[in-house]
Amino acid sequence: MSIQNNDVIIGLEVHIQLTNLKTKLFCSCSNDYRGKDPNTYVCPVCIGLPGSLPVINKKAINFATRLAIALNCEINKSMYFFRKNYFYPDMSKNFQISQYNKAGGKAFADGGKITIKLNSHKKDVILNRIHLEEDPARLVHKGSIATSPYTLVDYNRSGVTLIEIVTEPVMSSPEEAREFLKQLKSIVQYSGISRLDLEGSVRVDANISIKGHERSEVKNINSFKEVERALRHEIVRQKNLLKRGKDLIQETRHWDDKRRITISLRTKEFEADYRYFPEEDLVPIEIDNRFIQQVKDDLPEMPNERSLRLRREYDLSEFDSDNLVLDKDIADFYEEGVNSDASFGPNEYKQYCNWLMNDILRVLNEQNKTIKDTKLHPHQIVDIIRYINEGKITTKIAKTMIEDMLEGFSISEILEIKGKKRISDENFLIKLGNEVIEENPNIVKDCRVNPKAKEALIGKIMQKTKGQADPHIARNIILKILEKKGIID
Repeated sequence: MSIQNNDVIIGLEVHIQLTNLKTKLFCSCSNDYRGKDPNTYVCPVCIGLPGSLPVINKKAINFATRLAIALNCEINKSMYFFRKNYFYPDMSKNFQISQYNKAGGKAFADGGKITIKLNSHKKDVILNRIHLEEDPARLVHKGSIATSPYTLVDYNRSGVTLIEIVTEPVMSSPEEAREFLKQLKSIVQYSGISRLDLEGSVRVDANISIKGHERSEVKNINSFKEVERALRHEIVRQKNLLKRGKDLIQETRHWDDKRRITISLRTKEFEADYRYFPEEDLVPIEIDNRFIQQVKDDLPEMPNERSLRLRREYDLSEFDSDNLVLDKDIADFYEEGVNSDASFGPNEYKQYCNWLMNDILRVLNEQNKTIKDTKLHPHQIVDIIRYINEGKITTKIAKTMIEDMLEGFSISEILEIKGKKRISDENFLIKLGNEVIEENPNIVKDCRVNPKAKEALIGKIMQKTKGQADPHIARNIILKILEKKGIID
């Protein structure tokens, strides 16, 4: 069943905790609640006791302004907060302080866009708005939400600052949603407002429908990686219902990442059900041009700007530079490495990029680690490139060293401990070459008519030496032996 087609309509609501703040949005309780005993980082304000009064966190306004500028949004210079009323156990005061862009209210910023690239085609994902709000408490279940016999509530998270990014429903496939989230994650990382690798720092609500039918909202997908899976499942579920002649209803569903299915939670609330009205305990927020310009001046280099600079300074392709800058830590690692050796030029810049983005990243993904989780130093990749270029090791040997490099071992230490080095002794390789010829008569015979058979014999030498034989010397030796025996001209 085809997933990507013009009948699928996807819009995302991305909730990002501003984890780099020290305190919550409206009180002085610590923002760093992870790993702490339940219900200890709370006060009358964040649990809504009668008579308590919220006060806005000025740094949260600064962070929201950073993101709005980075996303090319139009910042609203005058705004106020609203109460969003709903009655769930995760909101002790029975309303959430948020922002509302109707009834005279305004979001923090409107519009904006993120450009994605998929299959060599670029597309602008248009944003509707971004706004600030407080995080509800955390609901804890024993096992799955569908089978848990009870629900526990931890209010430590209640009041933590969230910024919500709402897209227009302009995406038409899970792949587009994945690319959008990758770009958004990169922008958030560069802006310095949040660490999205922390558990629970990001949640996504995905609105998805088949054209002409009611939509479903899949709530609280707890990682960017799971969004694509949830969307794929939900598209298939909705299409299967339509094939059986069933009607789709507007509803809220939960993504069970263990069973990888969505579960119906409730019929979707409508906007009127939330009974928005202005938060009378908070004064309006006024932002002037001077403040916006100051934030803009302090904003670090963003991914798109950095990608253009990497192309200029290191002669990288658009593909390489765009992929490098997606993860700021990877891009920082790259620049530190290539700038540590004055002899490096365009060839080495490209080699370094290939090692980092292909071989190193592959092992990191296999181990589910980031580059900061390892002891890898940028100069280790410089050493690999130098050793290969000087003929001290082969590329195949270098690839076997990566896991040891991630543990902090230098190339020289790995060679000494594991005895891996390039074998260039011609007499030894001639002996191996003759053994290979004798052991593989069928391949030798095939050399008369099939040029690829010679490569197979060279491969046999590499196998015998566990990849340590110099491939150029091994090739010349095999060709000379075959010529001497009259197998080839």
